[in-house]
Amino acid sequence: MEWLSEFGAIAAMQGFNGLSVFCVLLLMALGLAIIFGQMGVINMAHGEFLTIGAYTTFVVSTLTEQFAPAFGPYYFFLAIALSFLIAGALGWLVEWVMISRLYQRPLDTLLATWGLSLVMQQAFRSIFGAREVSATLPEWLMGSWNPTEAIDIPRNGLFVMGLTLLLTATVFLMLYRSRWGLQVRATVQNRVMSRAVGINTRRVDRMTFALGCGIAGVAGAAFTTIGSTGPTAGSLYIVDTFLVVVFGGASSLLGTIASAFSIAQAQSIMEFFMSGSMAKVLTLSAVILILMMRPQGLFSSKVRK
Repeated sequence: MEWLSEFGAIAAMQGFNGLSVFCVLLLMALGLAIIFGQMGVINMAHGEFLTIGAYTTFVVSTLTEQFAPAFGPYYFFLAIALSFLIAGALGWLVEWVMISRLYQRPLDTLLATWGLSLVMQQAFRSIFGAREVSATLPEWLMGSWNPTEAIDIPRNGLFVMGLTLLLTATVFLMLYRSRWGLQVRATVQNRVMSRAVGINTRRVDRMTFALGCGIAGVAGAAFTTIGSTGPTAGSLYIVDTFLVVVFGGASSLLGTIASAFSIAQAQSIMEFFMSGSMAKVLTLSAVILILMMRPQGLFSSKVRK
């Protein structure tokens, strides 16, 4: 029975590790699902907005240590807000300058945003250097919680889970309980008719793109609690993020949540029994097989005929 309890403790900790990955994937995929679902834009630079949030957190952490050490226990909340605002503002600018001129041209948008991601990565190298950096976490994010003697759960993972739940609930309320959300859903269903009834679809697109990029910035702030930040940190998550959105079903937030949970837990559990690369291969193979049988993803949007 001792080996059984030990296996249960290991399985619980692996499951929680999967939840930490799930939170970062979900925060990334939420923004991408909003952008891709409404605008049909394949934003290959989405990962770099995560990097913006991570570097913003690092800068706020460094400035706090140098000029306001007494603010140390509270700086992380300011870093999250600034990550959202800076990434969102840059997303608004990118949509205005570049994306708005490439609608209905998916291949051009794909190439343009891929080029933008390379430019942003080089800008990160020029400003922060090629080496990875880490933010100094507050004391209350350090350590772990021990529900039993055998289970050890990091506090930073619990915080990231709480942040993800709060942000996901906020996005749902905005989409289904606000005037802006009504305009977004109308634009997704019928852009021409929405424009005909007086909805400024161009402004809705711009705000949606900014919101999606801002959420990726928050994902970057959360990412600093579980890993170090480098110029290519965001690009490491972009493939998994697109996989989550396609597997869950484009424009379906519920599908995005279910897909992120399934992929993160599958990878985490399989990594315990085999190498990380093999776990990714098996997860990707399973997703491909499911998509061959259900091309619209787990949750397809319902359309009246």
